[in-house]
Amino acid sequence: MARKTRGLFAGKKLREHHRKYRWYNRVFKRSHLNLKEKTDPLKGSSQARGIVLEKVGIEAKQPNSAIRKCVRIQLIKNGKQITAFAPGDGAINQIEEHDEVTIEGIGGRMGRSMGDIPGVRWQVCKVNDIALKEILKGKKEKGRR
Repeated sequence: MARKTRGLFAGKKLREHHRKYRWYNRVFKRSHLNLKEKTDPLKGSSQARGIVLEKVGIEAKQPNSAIRKCVRIQLIKNGKQITAFAPGDGAINQIEEHDEVTIEGIGGRMGRSMGDIPGVRWQVCKVNDIALKEILKGKKEKGRR
């Protein structure tokens, strides 16, 4: 690999060198090729709405042995189907089929799945425009659709 130039008129060469080698940085490359927007079902947005298709139980990864309660959702904006986790004790009982839910990222590293739930990147935050946490606490009642 050639060394960087130095000297009185080296500015243009240094700028070109810097532009070329930025593409070897993974974070720079992903952001400038817009890979997040191309592959993400939410198309880069933080939240999205969808219709619940079915309730599913997903087995946790080793060494845990639990069935994590999740829901299959069809997004309204583009029709893609994804799986979202229902956080909270008894949350799955508050979510019915054909409910409209709002989902958000689950908070794993670099937008990936979190903890022992394999392949699940999103979690439910609202059911019929009422926060799931408030429904579970008993502060609000779930709206009818």
